[in-house]
Amino acid sequence: MSRRSVRHVSKAATLETKELETQANGTIESAKAPSKSKVTKRKITQVVVEEEHGTAMVEKGAPAAEEAKPKKKRKSAKDKAEEAIPLAKRTAVSSLKKSMYIGAHVSSAGGVHNSINNAVHIGANAFALFLKSQRKWANSPIPPEARDQFHALSHSHSFEVHKHCVPHGSYLVNLAQPEKEKADQAYNAFLDDLERCESLGIRLYNFHPGNTNGQDRAEAIRRIATQLNKSHKATSTVITLLENMAGQGNVIGSTFEDLRDIIELIDDKRRVGVCVDTCHAFAAGYDLRTPEAFKDTVDKLENVVGLKYLKAFHINDSKAPFNSHRDLHANIGTGFLGLRAFHNVMNHEPFQHIPMVLETPIERTGPDGKTFEDKQVWADEIKLLESLIGMDPESEEFKAHDERLQAQGASERSKVQDQVDRKAEKVAKKGTRRGKKKAASSDDDESD
Repeated sequence: MSRRSVRHVSKAATLETKELETQANGTIESAKAPSKSKVTKRKITQVVVEEEHGTAMVEKGAPAAEEAKPKKKRKSAKDKAEEAIPLAKRTAVSSLKKSMYIGAHVSSAGGVHNSINNAVHIGANAFALFLKSQRKWANSPIPPEARDQFHALSHSHSFEVHKHCVPHGSYLVNLAQPEKEKADQAYNAFLDDLERCESLGIRLYNFHPGNTNGQDRAEAIRRIATQLNKSHKATSTVITLLENMAGQGNVIGSTFEDLRDIIELIDDKRRVGVCVDTCHAFAAGYDLRTPEAFKDTVDKLENVVGLKYLKAFHINDSKAPFNSHRDLHANIGTGFLGLRAFHNVMNHEPFQHIPMVLETPIERTGPDGKTFEDKQVWADEIKLLESLIGMDPESEEFKAHDERLQAQGASERSKVQDQVDRKAEKVAKKGTRRGKKKAASSDDDESD
């Protein structure tokens, strides 16, 4: 539209607006205010006015009594451009001393294809996402256009989604559910996710094994395996990954033996694997903090489960102390695990090519007191983890990082340690027996 036409339209719009205001006040000379019936039947035309933040619509001949609703301010082109600028460039994995693919669990709001843009935004070489809403059982299918964009973006950004994308399962699903109606509901939601994976070319899918609901553990494990076998027969390519858990209450998966027992009952072993969460492992009593402790834990994983089943990592520090059975994720190096634990992980040769996904907290408080998600946290943590590859843990550089991060998380560690100590004192006084109510409430901590 030319400047001249814009001026013409703007002038027309101004006149129409004044006319509408005059009609509303009932002061048009030599004309009666139109009746309500005539107003509603009157032909409505629209005048378009181009503005800085978009297009405003002024209705010619619109009912005078109807006031225009305030328009929601849209983001300017400048705002959108700034948001699109990557917070960190993706590191070429070939340039690292070891082939470690590191990323985070990013948002898929607005469509699954947006997860790839969000991964690129933080400089990730691996990522996780939710394939649908986690707040409800029934969800609409992935729109074909979103699916096609996911494929196109993964290709244009050189993401091998069949290797380095690990969607997270729904928190609503419990494959150990004993009641048939609820078990069927859980299975259908689980199968729906696997089918979504296959439509997107994703080969790895992570989920929480389940909860016994206070019933026999061996039977609960058998139910999980039965549901997995059924889902494997209904699909063809996705590898279902059992996530290790922190160990609250009736949750299954806090020991390597739990994972082993499920895998043993799987018919097609090619379709099952394990995703190790570092925070969960530490909280469940598997230490990673020193080279010796790290080796001992890796050896246990190999001897009990088998490293061939290790397909992914969730990389998280822990706000809670060792063997506390509390699932409280902390930012890398700020928790009880500490930076040395992640140095051990990043420099372990067999862990190459395995997707490593951050689930660390990024909620921060702004100057106005409101909380917001600071994705720069993930961008920085990815670079930090990459920098640990080949770094001497006795170097001044490593020690400086370690001291800074430990100081950053000191108050939170002290707070949680105090909670754990007070709880231990109560348990010591009352005995180790835990009531059903207490066990059920503790299950809520298992979240990521």
